[in-house]
Amino acid sequence: MKYYVVSDIHGFYKEFIEALTEKGYFEDKKPHKLIICGDLFDRGEEALELQDFVVKLIENDEAILILGNHEDLAIEFVDNITYWMTPTITATHHYRNGTVDTVLALTGMTLNEAYMDPRKCAKIMNGTPYFKKIIPAMRDYFETENYIFVHGWIPCHAVGRGSRATGFVYRNDWRELDEEEWSRARWFNGMNAIREGVREPLKTIVCGHIHASYGHSVFEGRCSEYGEDADFSPYYEKGIIAIDASTANSGKVNCIVIED
Repeated sequence: MKYYVVSDIHGFYKEFIEALTEKGYFEDKKPHKLIICGDLFDRGEEALELQDFVVKLIENDEAILILGNHEDLAIEFVDNITYWMTPTITATHHYRNGTVDTVLALTGMTLNEAYMDPRKCAKIMNGTPYFKKIIPAMRDYFETENYIFVHGWIPCHAVGRGSRATGFVYRNDWRELDEEEWSRARWFNGMNAIREGVREPLKTIVCGHIHASYGHSVFEGRCSEYGEDADFSPYYEKGIIAIDASTANSGKVNCIVIED
């Protein structure tokens, strides 16, 4: 099977379509599927267009969708909307990370309308295709003979939380771990984890979440992370392909093609 693989689209629909077009996705007449390694929305301004496109993929059984940390953020925000929707909403991580903007785009509400009636906002959001069709179709990981597709990394022992976690130690039971462990793993920096020995023997893990320029800068030492010389192209190392292009900065979505 041929797989077209992207991650961290973050609502940049135009750049997403450009990446697929460049790789020949729309012209491919042979059996293939699109794998999206999480973080569909937040930051870009084309949430509605992206939502419609992904729903069609699901309906035609053309996509494999992986949960990202931004999907977790969306669920957390909507499930606890009366807690978050306060006069300090613009200071919260949900606002800074773009989750609130996505909710407003998909519900058609203004920030003031959502603030005045958060329960109505949550009700509308729960009825959107994003919550009714897309999120239920997402999984923690997808595995083929030679590859594992995740968002951040596979669950493992680590010191600390989030993308700054260190002290990674492999767990051979990672496939059986619960949702809490998977949710935590979606925030891990896979490029750091594999450098500390957390890899799956004989397989390559394809991940997103952390901008690929991190690997090119920190481990290859040939560019900056976000400067004019930053390289956001996929980062390849034995056992890992990191594909987050940091689209808000690079203006591109990375797409790789894998046959397995």
